[in-house]
Amino acid sequence: MSETPTNTLQYRVDGPEQAPALVLGPSLGTTFHMWDRQIPELAREWRVVRFDLPGHGGAPAEPFTSVAELGDRLLATLDALGVQRFGYAGCSLGGAVGLDLALRAPHRVASLALVATSPRFGTADEFRQRGVIVRANGLEPMARTAPEQWFTPLFAGAQPAIVDWAVQMVRTTDPACYIAACEALAVFDVREALGSIGIPALVLVGSEDQVTGPAEARTLVAGIADARLAVVPGASHLAPVEQPAAVTDLLTEHFSGTAQEPSGTLNVPPPVPPVPVAEPAPAAPAAEPVGAGRSDPYEKGLGLRREVLGDAHVDRALADDPDGAFQELVTRYAWGEVWSREGLDRRLRSAVTLTALLAGGHREALADHTRAALRNGLSPEELREIVLHAGVYCGLPAAETALRVVNRVIAEETTPPA
Repeated sequence: MSETPTNTLQYRVDGPEQAPALVLGPSLGTTFHMWDRQIPELAREWRVVRFDLPGHGGAPAEPFTSVAELGDRLLATLDALGVQRFGYAGCSLGGAVGLDLALRAPHRVASLALVATSPRFGTADEFRQRGVIVRANGLEPMARTAPEQWFTPLFAGAQPAIVDWAVQMVRTTDPACYIAACEALAVFDVREALGSIGIPALVLVGSEDQVTGPAEARTLVAGIADARLAVVPGASHLAPVEQPAAVTDLLTEHFSGTAQEPSGTLNVPPPVPPVPVAEPAPAAPAAEPVGAGRSDPYEKGLGLRREVLGDAHVDRALADDPDGAFQELVTRYAWGEVWSREGLDRRLRSAVTLTALLAGGHREALADHTRAALRNGLSPEELREIVLHAGVYCGLPAAETALRVVNRVIAEETTPPA
């Protein structure tokens, strides 16, 4: 186990030092021990590098902001190990890292295995809602529901020790790192880029996976030119744990069929020298239209509005405005011009917004922005404190009404699913 600086990851290495490298990435809420039952076989042929996500398995709690940032930390870790070219297998979030590396660093990845992976994991609203629940309740709700999401009922009933191990993995994860991972998955979407992946890929999925199942796997196979599908019978989301022999055989077959170099080498073709060309005379600059040099804030505002209020809310608002003029004004000015300014962070902007809506008696908008405030990181206790403080200056009757709205939304948003 390594002690790592913040730009690298906690890892473990098994197998011969000079063998080709094979990197294994874990899913959200697990540790690199989810691959334990693959190691005896894989480590015969490969130098196997397993890594932990930040805040998982005792790893330093350094949250990452995107899947790409996590990929960069992994590459820095491999650089420190002297690993340049490698095969990569990842499960769920670990598979997202594999997709990111295949797109941004294809010269590093010799072959790819995507286990229980999707080019787009659910919806942004689902993952941001999960972050709200964890922020309000800790990781116990996620730990309690992990077995039913990760394993088939038959396996869970027959293997109580493994179920308990899974629950403990989630419970011991750092909540801030878990929430950051949810935020990263909320914006992860490589559906349009799949055609750019030219690396041989095995897409492996459990037949009973209800999280990222066969439909998502087929999307990957349809989009990646050199990909094949393997469905593992009797397995759910954590197929490497539930059906270890089948998964090991599939990984061994796939990576053995891909030419790889020893882990410390990287075969990159030499650069082609540029062909000198005569430089054309510079063209006269075109006249700039009025207002040039300042981008239209609408698209930026729409993206921020969706992040804060959620896709469902924004879609309803746009649908309720037939000619679109009012929603365009709100999106461009309130969100593209004001909410996107750097002077205040989102938490503080939410606090200001809630106070203003309370003072104006705008109960429906107050409910919407209470949800937004939870997404922006304010806790239920902080929301109630804002109402109490605003009541001194805006009037106790207004604050009493607002508190009912805020408490109702908090209950709706932070109550874990049954």
